[in-house]
Parts: sequence; structure tokens; C-alpha cells
Amino acid sequence: MPQPAFPIAPEDFIAGLAKGLAVLESFDTERQRLNATVAAQRAGITRAAARRHLLTLAHLGYLETDGRQFWLASKVLRLSGSYLATARLPRLVQPVLHRLAAQAGLSFSCVVRDGGEVVIVARSAVHESGQRVLAHGLHLGSRLPAHATSTGRVLLAALPPAELELWLAARELPRLTAHTATDAAALRAVLQQVREQDYCMAREEHELGVQALAVPLRNMGGQTLAALNLVTSPQRMKPATMLAQLLPLLQEAARELRPLL
Repeated sequence: MPQPAFPIAPEDFIAGLAKGLAVLESFDTERQRLNATVAAQRAGITRAAARRHLLTLAHLGYLETDGRQFWLASKVLRLSGSYLATARLPRLVQPVLHRLAAQAGLSFSCVVRDGGEVVIVARSAVHESGQRVLAHGLHLGSRLPAHATSTGRVLLAALPPAELELWLAARELPRLTAHTATDAAALRAVLQQVREQDYCMAREEHELGVQALAVPLRNMGGQTLAALNLVTSPQRMKPATMLAQLLPLLQEAARELRPLL
């Protein structure tokens, strides 16, 4: 099980709030509409509790419903919008991403890890001669599997060994393409290489036709807070060219941001 983000005393823990958030987090791209039964299964609570939480969230405007199915309402964007407007990391990184995109004509992102996934918290995208730049039209808040992405591997490589082993033991590594590493031992070897070279290139492991290059974004204390990456296609640029021409841009951006974090 993932470790709590911030440990608190049992008497300070509000179970009802935790269950309500679990229900809200049950919605994703695979399950855009839920009934009480499915929400209960995904949130790990009883059907009766799930129904009450769904109705309450609908009453508050965070969900819409036809009386049986529930789906997210636009009001949930207040939560992410408040984060993007007030969080320090996206505000610091965004101007640098815009500059990188203008220099290279590619899509750049800043990504953090949340459990088994990585989340885009800032991005600057450009269109490459009519081609898709980001897989499946990724946007701010998009979540991707950490084991199959360049940013995820950079962030996993920064974990202490014991924490990484807990992470690996707590989840499966699904195969997304024929190139995806799904074996824990193979992923350990990849992460060791990432530590040694201090960057990661992932080629068509999350989606065919997409390759990405990432570097860690550290503060002055040496803590890895996020990852910076760029995305392009194998048809547009060979890996050797990416490393020669674009890796220095990412590394310089990370050095520039480090004193500000």
C-alpha cells in the first residue's frame, strides 16, 4: 500500500472525508460514469456509503447525475485550477517551458509523481507539422504510468532503495506496447542506468510513435522534486540527435531552475 503523504494522529483523521475523496478519485478515463455499485468497488467502501457520497457530491455540484449514473461536473476543475494558480512549482517552471518550446519547436512538460503514476503540472506544446505532439492529447493534470515513461523513471530512480522496493512490491507493471518493461528486475536495471547517466529516454514504451527524454528537477538540497521532459516522434528525430541537441537544453533548464526551488 502507498505510504500516507502526511502522517496524522488517528483522532485527527476524518474517515468520511477520505471516503468522499476516494469516491471522487474513482472517476477516470476508463470509468467516466459510475453507479453506486461500481463506485463502491473502486473506492473500497460499501454500496450504501458510496451512494451517500455520490449524492452528496452531486448536491455540492462536483458530480452530475441522471438518478442512476454519476459523472464529473466542471466544478471539480476548481480544485486543480486552484493548485495550478497557487502552487509554486508550475508558476516557476512555466516560463522556462515556453522558452524551450520556442527554441526547439517541441512539446515540453514538468511532471511530478503520485503513487504509481506521474502527473503533468505544467506544459508548453507546439504542433509539429500537423503531427500529434502529445499522446492522446495529453493536458495539464494528465496521468501516465510511471514505469513506462521517461519522467516516471527519472522520479523512481530518485527514490531510496527501500522505498523503491516497496513501490515495486505494491503494484504490477502493465504492458502498454511491445516495448514496455514489465519485469521488476528489468526496471531496476533501467533505473540504475538512469541514476548513472542522470537522464532517461523512453522509446515507444507508453505509446507507439512517441519517444521522450527527461531529466530530474532538483532543489539546492539535492532533492528531486519533479522531472522535465520533451516529447517527439521517432520519425522526426533519432535518439542520438535528441541526446546531442536537446539533452543540453533540458539540463541547462534544470540548472537554471534549481536555485528557485
